[in-house]
Amino acid sequence: MTLQEAKEKVIEEFSMYDEWLDKYEYLIGLGKELEAYPEEERTEEHLIKGCQSRVWLCSEKRDGKLFFKADSDAIITKGIISLLVGVYSGRTPEEIAEDDFSFLDNIGLKENLSPTRAGGLVSMIETMKKTAQEAI
Repeated sequence: MTLQEAKEKVIEEFSMYDEWLDKYEYLIGLGKELEAYPEEERTEEHLIKGCQSRVWLCSEKRDGKLFFKADSDAIITKGIISLLVGVYSGRTPEEIAEDDFSFLDNIGLKENLSPTRAGGLVSMIETMKKTAQEAI
């Protein structure tokens, strides 16, 4: 699946729900499906700065692509990082670094989060883009 197809799939999945309460439930479900995060990677180095809750993100470059692992101690935040990992893991660093992440605006995520959580989302995006830029 291409990056564009992955983003369109998220937009389609979010459009199935009319209420934001249902969309939050969907995010929580994504968080529950997140691959277990390695204990040894729960370090200060992998903690995303700017998030109210604790969010860890690590990556590995294999065959020219970045693969992310992530976790959070807050259920909705864990769902948000799971959404990002699902869309961007397995992409080339160039694809991630050049993407505008605008599909998140299309699903209305930022404006339906509390200000602190929306700030955390921005920090997650910036961290993923920085990781990608450093891997180019």
